[in-house]
Amino acid sequence: MMQGFGVHTFRLVNDAGEGVFVKFHWKPLLGVHSLLWDECQQIAGKDPDFNRRDLWDAIESGQFPEWELGVQLVPESDEFKFPFDLLDATKIIPEEQVPVQPVGRMVLDRNPDNFFAETEQVAFHTANVVPGIDFTNDPLLQFRNFSYLDTQLIRLGGPNFAQLPINRPIAEVHNNQQDGFAQHDIPQGKSSYFKNTLGGGCPALAHEDVFRHYTQRVDGHKIRQRAESFKDFYSQARMFWKSMSAIEAQHIVSAFSFELGKVSAESGIRERVVVQLNLVEHDLASQVALQLGLPAPAPQSADEALPPSPALSQLSSTRDSVATRRIAVLAADGVDIHGVDLLRTALEESDAIVEILAPTGGGTLTGESGGELRVDRAMTTMASVLYDAVVVPSGAESAWRLARNGFAVHFVSEAYKHLKPVAAYGAGLDLLRAASVVETLATTAEIVVDDGVVTTTAEASALPAEFVAAFVTAISRHRAWERETEMVPA
Repeated sequence: MMQGFGVHTFRLVNDAGEGVFVKFHWKPLLGVHSLLWDECQQIAGKDPDFNRRDLWDAIESGQFPEWELGVQLVPESDEFKFPFDLLDATKIIPEEQVPVQPVGRMVLDRNPDNFFAETEQVAFHTANVVPGIDFTNDPLLQFRNFSYLDTQLIRLGGPNFAQLPINRPIAEVHNNQQDGFAQHDIPQGKSSYFKNTLGGGCPALAHEDVFRHYTQRVDGHKIRQRAESFKDFYSQARMFWKSMSAIEAQHIVSAFSFELGKVSAESGIRERVVVQLNLVEHDLASQVALQLGLPAPAPQSADEALPPSPALSQLSSTRDSVATRRIAVLAADGVDIHGVDLLRTALEESDAIVEILAPTGGGTLTGESGGELRVDRAMTTMASVLYDAVVVPSGAESAWRLARNGFAVHFVSEAYKHLKPVAAYGAGLDLLRAASVVETLATTAEIVVDDGVVTTTAEASALPAEFVAAFVTAISRHRAWERETEMVPA
């Protein structure tokens, strides 16, 4: 899941008219996670709607996504105590300096009935605030307060966009706004102004305390010029880079290298971007330059660096939960159905989603000891990048078939390369051996856990409870970040 961030510095005002600066945050209850760079590239072709589908399916299944609303509060007396401008929308306040205080939550508990009517027509506007929230002199916020209203006038066909069902206030509205395209009401009366006698004084103005602008003293010259404090372009970018884990830093390098690699070498754009990256951090620029075949730039003298902010790293937000994680079970005819049922029950009790993938989709698989297992999807239409973990159950015939199926072998190899949890038991270990990527596999019924790979030779009838527990633990950690995958060909 991803975080939400208010970007701007707003102001909270109490009943006494006292103000405090505030930044708003939405933090997902399940923690922050993302895809690896190679996964992004593949998913763009295999399922462009992957992220949207994931959110939709979670809501439809009753696993409602939830975010915690938090605030960072800064007294007005501390406005200039930071090494950056508090009103610069491109800057954040490190959570180590000003902790995020939880004040509420948001739960998405229903999907739209009509995507156009309920999503495409939403009129977002930064000036839509409730009493107690006010604005600051953040220049981008001031611009958006003007621009967003103007945008809706054009985007939604006129001044009456607030009458659309998705934008309509819950409380009944009485104002002097009449006519215009897409007017839903049929106003009556002879006057559309206040004060009036023809309409009996209606509609009347709301009490001035409904929204009272914050009172503050302003001194100085009003000029068309941005403050010098807004010219700090690199310090927080450097802080972000230094706050990343090794795997996150590599993701950033891969992204820059891939995109710049598509740019014409003769244009000089690559070199200029590397120069800019060097102003952020020499190590970042050197790694990108190496991938592009460019000479490493000379180190630049940098301003005093801000201390790293661990809160910026996804690894600091990992939660011990497997809720909504999607688990692929690779199976073929002759699979151990009893073991699959045990695994499915245990994983679904932890709110994970389990899908059976087979060489062909639809229909059922015959079990090793009889019975049938319903197939959810065909391996040929799916890929490991669409799942969070993979498990290979026992069953001699099933394992034999999968070990000779290129899709199945690649599925396991690719999941391993992307640091995902992998589990296998009994004859299912044959598929892992065929993939030739896992170095340490179980040779006895004793459970072996090696960099997110959980294996045992035990069959379902004697499958230790610790096997499932170890697999669930590996999934809850999201990925096996310590796994070495440079030699994996997938």
